[in-house]
Amino acid sequence: MSILRKTSDFLRLIKFSHSVFALPFAFTGALIAAKGIPSLRHIIWITVAMVGARTVAMGLNRIIDSKIDALNPRTKDREIPKGIIKKSEAFFYTLLALAVFILAAYKLNPLCLMLSPMAVFVVALYPYAKRFTSLSHLILGLALSFAPFGAWVAIKGSLDTAILPLSFAVMFWVAGFDIFYAMQDMEFDRRHTLFSIPSRFGIKNSIRLAKFFHLITILLLLSLIPIFNMRGFYLAGVLIAAALLVYEHMLVKPDDLSRIDMAFFNMNGYISITLFLFTLMDCLFPFNIL
Repeated sequence: MSILRKTSDFLRLIKFSHSVFALPFAFTGALIAAKGIPSLRHIIWITVAMVGARTVAMGLNRIIDSKIDALNPRTKDREIPKGIIKKSEAFFYTLLALAVFILAAYKLNPLCLMLSPMAVFVVALYPYAKRFTSLSHLILGLALSFAPFGAWVAIKGSLDTAILPLSFAVMFWVAGFDIFYAMQDMEFDRRHTLFSIPSRFGIKNSIRLAKFFHLITILLLLSLIPIFNMRGFYLAGVLIAAALLVYEHMLVKPDDLSRIDMAFFNMNGYISITLFLFTLMDCLFPFNIL
């Protein structure tokens, strides 16, 4: 029972349920690479790789930031600061997730295995980024951009610049909503010399920059239409995602940050799932309205 309890504590620590943010984008990349439904083997091992990589990322983030989390009123009740789970225990589960990720990369193809250290390096860099650069949001975005890129490599077994617009779309999408999330800690970051766009530029300018990042996201998603001959359902999915992003920005106002959690967790989950589902329908039921 102790192992089950500790495992449950660790899954809560890393917010396992939030895998919904990146996993649909990996599946979207896989659909585009396969020009249809990938094989069951690919689906299984891409899923295992994504869950493993995200677990490593969140585990390292919580371990490396544990002292900062203990000082921050917003995060002081997380599992490591409260002593619910020890750093050594979290590190054990993180190493286990790393082994699972490497196994999945091996099972996919040699290139995935060769590139896996690069993904681990980026996710390990992110927790330290706030200590030296305000661009930490983009580094987080870069980490999640490996989702569609990695899925492409998993299916194709080769590198191709064609998938980069989707990867960059994910990067700017994540960076934009991470700016929103960082607004909650703006004063704390300033007091403790931690770097973020809100702590450097303030709330209003941060919102403007998040809007700009999300505009880039939509433009990059639209650019996939001529690159991959995407059709009506995909276009509809991008337009719905754009509408959801507009609504997300309506939830966050310079003088009212009370709905950031809704904007961060709910809306972004809807956006990633929407794009995946409409890309899937584009593959299954192609029709061209362009």
